[in-house]
Amino acid sequence: MRKGITQAKRIVVKVGTSTLTYANGQLNLQRIERLVREISDLHNRELEVILVTSGAIRVGANRMGMKKVPNTLPEKQALAAIGQGALMQLYEKLFSEYSKTVAQVLLSRGDMDERIRYLNATNALLAMLRMNVIPVINENDTVGVEEIRFGDNDTLSAMVAGLVDADLLIILSDVDGLYSSDPREDEQASLISQVEEITCEMEANSTNRGSSFASGGMFTKLKAARMCMASGTAMVIANSQELNVIRRVVAGEEIGSYFAPREKKMHARDRWIAFGRLLQGKLFIDAGASNALLKKGKSLLPSGVTRLEGEFERGAVVAVIDNDNQEIARGISNYNSSEILKIRGMRSSQIKEILGEKDYDEIIHRNNLWVEY
Repeated sequence: MRKGITQAKRIVVKVGTSTLTYANGQLNLQRIERLVREISDLHNRELEVILVTSGAIRVGANRMGMKKVPNTLPEKQALAAIGQGALMQLYEKLFSEYSKTVAQVLLSRGDMDERIRYLNATNALLAMLRMNVIPVINENDTVGVEEIRFGDNDTLSAMVAGLVDADLLIILSDVDGLYSSDPREDEQASLISQVEEITCEMEANSTNRGSSFASGGMFTKLKAARMCMASGTAMVIANSQELNVIRRVVAGEEIGSYFAPREKKMHARDRWIAFGRLLQGKLFIDAGASNALLKKGKSLLPSGVTRLEGEFERGAVVAVIDNDNQEIARGISNYNSSEILKIRGMRSSQIKEILGEKDYDEIIHRNNLWVEY
């Protein structure tokens, strides 16, 4: 059932490059105008709306007369700088026809990684919403390097939904939703109307890329859905070509694929640990430690760690991996990777003897641990 969607008050709408452009890369002005009208109408109903948009690099390429987007990051950054202003100018012009004020917001992965910057981004967006402004968000491609990029705006839109504690994320694409298999290759593929849990099979069937101008396919959308579902935010993937698609989704119509959120929303700090910070490493744990984390709500002790991957310092966010090679938690490590290599498998009482000092009994304290129940 999608009854909860009709109660949504704060909505994030993500539009991809394939939605904004024709197959030849030129802007699809008719569709953009229609989407702006629908978003403005939601705003007229006193709903809070945030638009996450792609397309800056493609617009920049058009301005420079390029048929294809170059492969190198510096050239993409230059095109993003050229296209960002032009794209924003278009949005400002179209939204102003409905007496709407928009604000440009450029975010990078680094804005999420640091707690203070994360909170600042949250507070700025909430202030815009209180001012009755529609934020228009894109990744800051001009300054982003590969290590701190989102890489796709599906992930960015899910993080924005978490930043503002949105009720609903609508991802508009060039497909009808999530299929049982790739409909372009399998005639028997069927649309999955409602998803309660994202399975490994779904992820395996969604590894195809998007269009030649897009940066992600269904796999990145499932990644966004996983984040939203865990955070307690509903998400819908729908085809932007559908008439009145946004209005119909918000009305609870069974269009596209609906990803049901967990009933309990995550606390803001848990969202930041789970999805905001960049992952620095992995800790592999035994069955006893898995049971302590999942069923007893305990901290992660050195005795339960069997091995680790990555090099990281104290305070880094690491993934916790169980015996089945599944990520079950993320947390802030009290020790760096070289220290954990020495104390893994040991009792907490042995830490001082091994390291010469002991600041903590646990590698990750339960207060700094997000567990994927």
